[in-house]
Amino acid sequence: MAVTQRAPTSAEFGLGAVTPRRVVTPASVEELAATLRECDAAGEAVVVVGGGTLQSLGHAPSRYDVALRTTALARILEYEYRDLTIAVEAGLTASALDETLAERGQFIPLDAPNAARSTVGGVLASGWLGPRRAKYGSPRDFVIGTTIVLADGVIAKAGGMVVKNSTGYDLSRFYCGSLGTLGVLVRANFKTLPSPEARRVALATLPERTRRRAMEHVAGLDVEPAAVLAIAGFADDIDGRDGLEGRIFLLFEGAVPSVDRATRQLRSALGAAGVPETTLFDAGAGKALARLIDAYVIRLGDRSVTYRSRGLPSDLFERTATIASLAQREALGLELIEDICTGDVIARVSTPVTGQLSERIGTFDPLLHASLPNVSVLTAPEALRGDLAMWGAPPSALEMMRAIKSRFDPNATLAPGRFVGKI
Repeated sequence: MAVTQRAPTSAEFGLGAVTPRRVVTPASVEELAATLRECDAAGEAVVVVGGGTLQSLGHAPSRYDVALRTTALARILEYEYRDLTIAVEAGLTASALDETLAERGQFIPLDAPNAARSTVGGVLASGWLGPRRAKYGSPRDFVIGTTIVLADGVIAKAGGMVVKNSTGYDLSRFYCGSLGTLGVLVRANFKTLPSPEARRVALATLPERTRRRAMEHVAGLDVEPAAVLAIAGFADDIDGRDGLEGRIFLLFEGAVPSVDRATRQLRSALGAAGVPETTLFDAGAGKALARLIDAYVIRLGDRSVTYRSRGLPSDLFERTATIASLAQREALGLELIEDICTGDVIARVSTPVTGQLSERIGTFDPLLHASLPNVSVLTAPEALRGDLAMWGAPPSALEMMRAIKSRFDPNATLAPGRFVGKI
């Protein structure tokens, strides 16, 4: 039967000011379905928890009785490596999936933070977007089938194990990014990719007045990098110290001749931009990328908030300037990761002392969202979760989203209030 923890801790399972009354860890899909059916009938609110690495997303739930853990559902269910497809339970960690695929020379670019703890289900449910999506696509683009348990305990399947599948609506992708408010993902089927023959990271510190030129020169490379990020700060989280204008991180993946050609072009381009030295390394390139992605959700105790601003690469510098101006106005420290390929800006604002953050962020947050509506909070102190615009401006489709939630979960059993518009 399901394992129940009777004394959940607020540090591990608390969201905002609320903590569940109990924690349940089902050992099978059938046990999970039975648990949900009982909670739905009893009027108990359930929040799904995987590895807990992305629980900082979204609002605190309006009700929270049960934390439903998926970590016991962690099996590889099917692996047709010749067909480039794999099916796994949702509680499997991203790192375990990576290791399994690597044995057959394959991969899926989930780009999950804290991959040793992040679960596959959590990455998909959160709608996580990593830096390699400009080259490969987002995690949901690799999903070809799912099994989900609805709020009333019904087990529903969508898609299958075939890459080209045109049967019915694509509900598998529909569930991705719903933050566990429509159902509990228990199985995901993926298409996979062959692993790149070579992987290389280039890291360079940027002297004064070189940042903009370096970005422009890199944008003109003939060989497309898998990721290009300009970093300012995050010194304790990512290897490498800043130059006067930060540093630049590039990842190349592909055939050896292509990566070698890209390296030669990069050195020439950065040299022309006034960057004197570029450090290259192949061994450990994957770990370097992982440290960078981990930094997206690392918080400085209770004295920092991290935002993601989404937009086009063409307006990236303008959005960065807006964030920097507002942070300076409120005397907030600012660290940045600018994704040249996707247009994302990751901005961590902080204060030297914990007690200063609440007042300053209380002014900064509404000003930021007024200037840049498409901004969401990646991580913040739990005490501030209720005071921040976690999802940014409500989308135009909000009423349709409410209607969908009502159809899938009429009793508001699954994470009520956590999603966009406090759905």
